[in-house]
Amino acid sequence: MYEKMNNIVLVPTDFTTVGDNAINQAAEAAKYLKYKVVILHVIDKITKSQLKKENLTEDSILKKLNLITKEIKENYKIEAEGIARKGSIFTTISDVAKETGANLLYLGTHGKVGMQHITGSFALKVITSSPAPVIVVQKRTFINGYNRIVLPITSSAGPWEKTKWAAHIAKQFNSEIHIYQMSGADIDKATKQITEFFVKNGVKYTIEVSPKNSNFENQVIDYATSNNADLIMIMTDPDQSLKKFILGSWDKQLIFNTSQIPVMCINPRNFEWRKIVSY
Repeated sequence: MYEKMNNIVLVPTDFTTVGDNAINQAAEAAKYLKYKVVILHVIDKITKSQLKKENLTEDSILKKLNLITKEIKENYKIEAEGIARKGSIFTTISDVAKETGANLLYLGTHGKVGMQHITGSFALKVITSSPAPVIVVQKRTFINGYNRIVLPITSSAGPWEKTKWAAHIAKQFNSEIHIYQMSGADIDKATKQITEFFVKNGVKYTIEVSPKNSNFENQVIDYATSNNADLIMIMTDPDQSLKKFILGSWDKQLIFNTSQIPVMCINPRNFEWRKIVSY
């Protein structure tokens, strides 16, 4: 479905504080993963209007990107590149991810409301169009990698790609996976398969079963917060036409969680859930 992926972290920026936080977290991860960081600014109508208001040319965008990449190289000792591309964030971010073969995308969001480039509804469209997993970050800063990762399990359907990503990230950061599952025999079976994979790959994990009488998304957030989680991982679902990905209402609540814990969103790259990455 997609081209071979490369060791690249792509991070779009709108040159705001949240965008800077996304860049720093992407660089931190790239340092651990030994990846290159590509920083993208999409020159859209908002950018053009701002440039006109400040009497600046599009060259000023490249100058900003060059300054950022210089700092990233100096501070994190990794490869970094800046790209300015005309278009819309709804399509251009995904296009650049495919062109570069980005293996991971970081997205800074300003929450569900706001007037910046990447607000809640915009972020969801970017997430569901991305060929690479997307880590959504807010204003809260995180450093020193992902020590504790919460992995919600809600069904027995298609856990494999999320499982492999969880194992891959956990091994890179020496993380512990905290499985938080709904109750049910089928889900117990899926959790057993997942944990067998973790054991085989030397991944540390714990399991917690949620109470039946409460709101699952709130339970996940409370569990992640109380366990000082550094990352929550979720997976989108293909819609009935198998042509796009969708997020459930509880996914959205997790992404914009009030504790501002980063959330890794994974679009399956194969609708039959077959193994397509060799970790």
